[in-house]
Amino acid sequence: MRNVALRVAYDGTDFVGSQLQSQGRTVQGAIEQAWEGLTQERRRFTLAGRTDAGVHAQGQVVNVRGETRHTPDTIARAMNALLPDDVRVLAAREVGPDFHARYSALRRDYRYLIDLEPTPLPTLRHIALHVAGRIDTTAMAEALPQLEGTHDFAAFTVQSPDQKSTVRTVYVARLVETELLGRRLIAIDLAANAFLQHMVRVIVGTVLLVGRGRMTGTEFRQVLERHDRKAAGPTAVAHGLTLMSVRYPPELVCWDDERA
Repeated sequence: MRNVALRVAYDGTDFVGSQLQSQGRTVQGAIEQAWEGLTQERRRFTLAGRTDAGVHAQGQVVNVRGETRHTPDTIARAMNALLPDDVRVLAAREVGPDFHARYSALRRDYRYLIDLEPTPLPTLRHIALHVAGRIDTTAMAEALPQLEGTHDFAAFTVQSPDQKSTVRTVYVARLVETELLGRRLIAIDLAANAFLQHMVRVIVGTVLLVGRGRMTGTEFRQVLERHDRKAAGPTAVAHGLTLMSVRYPPELVCWDDERA
């Protein structure tokens, strides 16, 4: 049996999520169908992380164990010929038997895009949240780094009896200005060892309260310290969020752009 890792990009607009569900179209289902079409093997793929309906990815990682003799480059090209237009394999690698897309991951990076122009641009409607009115981006930028470090993020997730721990280590929490299609956008970049359900979107919804002047930076910190979901802001819409990358020990897997 060979262990093959794929780095995958997708437009989450028309998916009910990344992982298989009892009903609806999923990214995992599309990938598994393409794999079966290529190899005639019905296999279950493992994903590095779950993304909700409407969330996008340009660096999701999946792995599968199978008996195909195709080279990684052939696997990538052939699967892209079989996959729907909203999913693409960016790269394929043969990895060791111990590689696991989820449990071997060291870090996940997400980006949330926000359009601050007065009128929304229709071509951005599936990838950025449009926010009308004045937003104090300086206050937001000052508040976000308070999340960096190891903390209990219970205030920024949904309550679930199945959640064993809400402690996570955040490596990056920052706001950056960017431009897309001639529009001024802000991006909220968050990187952590792992994320809780809806964690990024609740953080975005809460820091937007800071931007609107409805919460101070000190109060933002107090939300983290109180561990109470009711103290945080609303869950931001899914379509502004993209899983940018998943990082692993280089001895397990290394993509070409990580060598640069």
